[in-house]
Amino acid sequence: MNRLAWTLVALLLTTPVLAQDRDQLERRLQSVATLIESSSAARQIEASGDAGAREKRDNARLIHREATLTLQRGDVAAAAKLLDQAAREMMNGVRLAKPEQLAGEQAKREFATRLESAKALLVAQQRITQEKGNASEATTATRNIEGLIADAEKRAAAGQIGEARPLVDRAYLTARVSIESMRRGDTLVRSLNFATPREEYDYELDRNETHRMLIQVLLADRKDKLPGMQVFIDRAATMRVEAEGQAKRGEHAAAIKTLEDSTRELVRAIRAGGIYIPG
Repeated sequence: MNRLAWTLVALLLTTPVLAQDRDQLERRLQSVATLIESSSAARQIEASGDAGAREKRDNARLIHREATLTLQRGDVAAAAKLLDQAAREMMNGVRLAKPEQLAGEQAKREFATRLESAKALLVAQQRITQEKGNASEATTATRNIEGLIADAEKRAAAGQIGEARPLVDRAYLTARVSIESMRRGDTLVRSLNFATPREEYDYELDRNETHRMLIQVLLADRKDKLPGMQVFIDRAATMRVEAEGQAKRGEHAAAIKTLEDSTRELVRAIRAGGIYIPG
C-alpha cells in the first residue's frame, strides 16, 4: 500500500466527527467508499489474490453499507463508529495483501541472503575437508554443495526464484551438517564449555533439528520417498520424543545421549537419500 493510501486511512480513522456534523460524516462516507472500491489499497487487495485480504474488504463493504443506513436513520454517532470499523477492516485487509512485485523482490532478497550464507559455509567446508585429509565422503559432499549452488544460481538468473530457493536451502543445510559432522569429536567441539547439562542438551537439540530440516528439504524435492530413508527417519523421531521426555524429567545426561543416537539415524537417512556427508 503506498504512502498516499496509508495517509488516507489514517485521516479517516483519526478525524473527529461531532454528532451534529452530518455533512462532514457524509463526506467521510464517500471517502471510505473510495478507499474500499477504487483506491490503491483496493487495487492492492485485488492484485494480491489473498483470500483473507478479500474477506476483509468484503467485511468493510458490509460495515460501510450499515453505516450508510445508520446515518439515514439519523444516528450520526453510531454511523461514525461504523465508518471507523470499515476503514480499519480495509487496513487489516491491506496488511494481508502483498503485491506480487513486492513478494517477488522479497523472495529475491531472501534468496540472495541464503545464497551468500551457503557460499560462506561451502568455503568453510572445503577448508575443513582439506584439514581432514580429503575424506571421500567430505569431498563428495563438497561436490554436491557446489552443484546445488551452481544450479540455484542458474535458475535464479533465469528468474526462477521459486525453483532456486529449495536448491540453495539444501546446499546451505548440507554444508552446515557436513561441517558439524567433521568437527564432531574435535577439540573445537569438545572445547565448548556448557554451563549446565541443559545447555548441552539444547546444543544437541539444535544439531538434531538441523539434520531434520535437511531431510525435509530433500524430501520436498522428491516425488517418491525412499523406503530406506523412512526407516531411519521413524527411528530418529522415536528417539527424539524419548529424549524430550527425559529432558522434561530433568534427565539431561540421558537425553543428550538419546539425541545423539537420534541424529545418527538422521545421518543414515540423509545418506540413503543420496546426500553423502561425513559422520
